[in-house]
Amino acid sequence: MRHLLSVAACVAGSPIAVAQTVPFADTEDATLSDIDIRSRRVHPVLTVDVRNGDYARGAYDDDNADLARVPVHIAIGGVITLSGGGSAERGLFLLAQSSNGFHAPASDERTSPRSWYESNSLVGLVWRSAGGLSAGITYTIKASPNGVAAATHEASMTALYAGDDALGKLAPRVAVTRRTRGDGGWYTIAGLSPSIDLSQRNDGLTLSLPVMVGVGWHGFYGGETGTRAYLSGGLSFSQPLDLGSAKAALEIEALALVRDNQLRRLDAPGGTTATIVPYLTVALKTAW
Repeated sequence: MRHLLSVAACVAGSPIAVAQTVPFADTEDATLSDIDIRSRRVHPVLTVDVRNGDYARGAYDDDNADLARVPVHIAIGGVITLSGGGSAERGLFLLAQSSNGFHAPASDERTSPRSWYESNSLVGLVWRSAGGLSAGITYTIKASPNGVAAATHEASMTALYAGDDALGKLAPRVAVTRRTRGDGGWYTIAGLSPSIDLSQRNDGLTLSLPVMVGVGWHGFYGGETGTRAYLSGGLSFSQPLDLGSAKAALEIEALALVRDNQLRRLDAPGGTTATIVPYLTVALKTAW
């Protein structure tokens, strides 16, 4: 036991020559992105965001797209570098994250804690090659602490390409998800997120143009919903912040969710049935 504790302490505390970014997975749809970190093996990650509603995969989740309940999400997780190559641009990474949603509870949310309505917990393994290709598998458990939604489990395969070429500048990503507990079905998402530096400084403002297409197959959105699709696109601004030993960024993302007729009708009566839904998120992301 003492030997194991010594090994763990060395892993947690010893800096190594790794890339200044590591892959990280979103708990909602399992898509990958790169986050800035310090040079060490263990990278804690903390994210706090506020949204004008809560929409998952283009569909109403728990809060309509207005300012009635203003959900806040707090995500706590981290990345461990399990192995790396001599180029410091590749390696195997262990990911874990728990994202928790809070809002002003509705009248039917009577179980304590009433305001804590969502808890998504993800673990995953991701391999990143020297050429900038990241690919991995994740498993996510989605629960509702106040009991307003049933628990679901999801297994996903996910990939991101961020190589130093024209295609890599577009940051293409894709994820395929199978729901292993819950309504069943499959979900696929694919998209691009090209970015533009708006400043000559390394810590200057960055503009991204994320575009994603998502399709839920064979009743993924519940019951006999069949196959439904949506498109999201918009602007995302990211401003790096100096928080001492941490890498941080303030991000503002404004998207339009464009849903097919079947998907938009699914949101009645709790959410809007509009074809286009405005979706705004302000987030502070911090990693060490």
